[in-house]
Amino acid sequence: MISEKRKEVRKKLKKLEGLPTLPPIVQKLSHMIEDEKVSLNQIAEVIEKDQVITSKLLRIANSAFYGFPKRISTVQSAIFLLGINVIRILIMTSSIFEIIHREDVGLWEHSIGVAACSKILAERISLKEPQEIATAGLLHDLGRVIQKVSFKEEYEEIRNLVKRGVDPLKAEEEILGLNHSDLGAFLLRQWNLPERLIETVLAHHELEKAKEFKREATVVHLADVLIHARGYGETLYQKVPSLNSKSLSILKISPEEFKDIFLALEPKLYELKFFTQELQKEL
Repeated sequence: MISEKRKEVRKKLKKLEGLPTLPPIVQKLSHMIEDEKVSLNQIAEVIEKDQVITSKLLRIANSAFYGFPKRISTVQSAIFLLGINVIRILIMTSSIFEIIHREDVGLWEHSIGVAACSKILAERISLKEPQEIATAGLLHDLGRVIQKVSFKEEYEEIRNLVKRGVDPLKAEEEILGLNHSDLGAFLLRQWNLPERLIETVLAHHELEKAKEFKREATVVHLADVLIHARGYGETLYQKVPSLNSKSLSILKISPEEFKDIFLALEPKLYELKFFTQELQKEL
């Protein structure tokens, strides 16, 4: 029964029903990024020809979850500082972000909080390209957006089960045959995004699913728990989700360090609150 549901969900996902289609520029950029003869300047020029994407990209690049000390004013600077993988991900998912902060401000705030916390944790344990981990944090609940937009009736059933005390992951699996981590990872794979990002999203609740990128998945898992504990934003969870007992040993972080992490996080969350309010005004 669950495997039948899973097949139906995957079939629907392939058609991206209810979700925005990817802009044509994404396909062009993907080919350019894979072509070693194409320079970063040429990629920046293509992006800059699309004013809407450029403005979205620069707005997100300048937000507190990346935390660059100086303002990023050009696409070239954004590519240099964030890396081409992150730029491609942000362009591909910018329309998804619009859906999140239009339809569910609580989930949007939770997602950007996890992005900010993921970057702090990634830097603390010296993971390479922490901005990519921040992006994984931003997209970790992408599957919840898919549920809300493309599976409206099922999403209501999931919410009702959660209200009756069923664990959100179990409720999702019961109704859809897949949980939100599976859904998000499936869509990211459809979009041919980096495996580091896919596996981190897939395993952020179930670390045993991570094969190659366990530390990255653990960073997002811990960030998710800490942002729930801080009470920033809202998700289906009515209480703080359980922390995997192996997570602190995987990251070599002690509970005593949480105070420093929260101290570094707090000003970013304050900034992000303003960021969210500005976006809300525009919609």
